[in-house]
Amino acid sequence: MSRVGKKPIPLPAGVKVNIGSELEVQGPKGKLTVPIPEGIRVENEGGALHVKRDGDQYAALHGLTRALAANAVTGVSAGFTRELDIVGIGYRAETKGSNLISFSLGYSHPIEVLLPKGIDCKVDKQTHLILSGIDKQALGQVVADIRMLRPPEPYKQKGIRYTGEVLRKKVGKAAGK
Repeated sequence: MSRVGKKPIPLPAGVKVNIGSELEVQGPKGKLTVPIPEGIRVENEGGALHVKRDGDQYAALHGLTRALAANAVTGVSAGFTRELDIVGIGYRAETKGSNLISFSLGYSHPIEVLLPKGIDCKVDKQTHLILSGIDKQALGQVVADIRMLRPPEPYKQKGIRYTGEVLRKKVGKAAGK
């Protein structure tokens, strides 16, 4: 039995679920749908969702479906946030409108990133970004794409990094004697 799959998903107050061919989760922050693969059943028992499988050949999908459903419930009730730090002299970001971020990252031109629907961004002190949304997968992809604009380099560690990310610093080339 899947250890992840057999854990029940508690439903917070204000979250409604509709179980059909897809699991529709609706809450105060929005609405998400989770596909239910063949061989997997989702049941609402006593204010909690239980994910069950028809046989051992569906073991991999069992844990996956439970994790996706739990992420949807958390997203529509509390939401997800990711934070990025921009390190480097002259490196900064600013918001233009509600869904456009302009980055100045040492290139010859500014880079503008259009945020998809459902992802919000707040810029603090031009070097700290707080991105939030209800879809964990979409939020993670947007944050990864922003980080790849200028990943932290190993010598001076300039670039865009996750807040709290620990980087290994390489020693520079020693001067010859």
